[in-house]
Amino acid sequence: MFVIWSHGTGFIMSHQLTFADSEFSSKRRQTRKEIFLSRMEQILPWQNMVEVIEPFYPKAGNGRRPYPLETMLRIHCMQHWYNLSDGAMEDALYEIASMRLFARLSLDSALPDRTTIMNFRHLLEQHQLARQLFKTINRWLAEAGVMMTQGTLVDATIIEAPSSTKNKEQQRDPEMHQTKKGNQWH
Repeated sequence: MFVIWSHGTGFIMSHQLTFADSEFSSKRRQTRKEIFLSRMEQILPWQNMVEVIEPFYPKAGNGRRPYPLETMLRIHCMQHWYNLSDGAMEDALYEIASMRLFARLSLDSALPDRTTIMNFRHLLEQHQLARQLFKTINRWLAEAGVMMTQGTLVDATIIEAPSSTKNKEQQRDPEMHQTKKGNQWH
């Protein structure tokens, strides 16, 4: 049985709801990750991207059956958006329900391991599809008024250092600063 799951502002997708998935369906508030993935679900033309990659993607035959191409593409996009390694992406699929649902996976079926995720990334790189794909995604997002930026979170830690502010040349070090924490100067 296929259902459309809409929650709050709408994580809308066609997905077969399993008992494992239904545990999470009663949540009352959407997380920022769910809202973001819902927007990506609605904005991006997934079928168009699948058609570009499909000629290069392995077909079912002898050996293990490949994961659906759209699932692997969604995983690759999340890996890029959240700056996750192959192993971290595998862990996220097990730990984060919204990412698993976005990839159209459920806990009662096998999830791609880090090697499978890496092989898909290498397939895109080998055929020069990764850069082209993300340029196209960024264009679609820009047309929808969404801009993706990348940043770094810096955790400032106060450390004890000698009180001298002079460098080797006995000049005041322009990078040396003091700060106040509570009533104490550091």
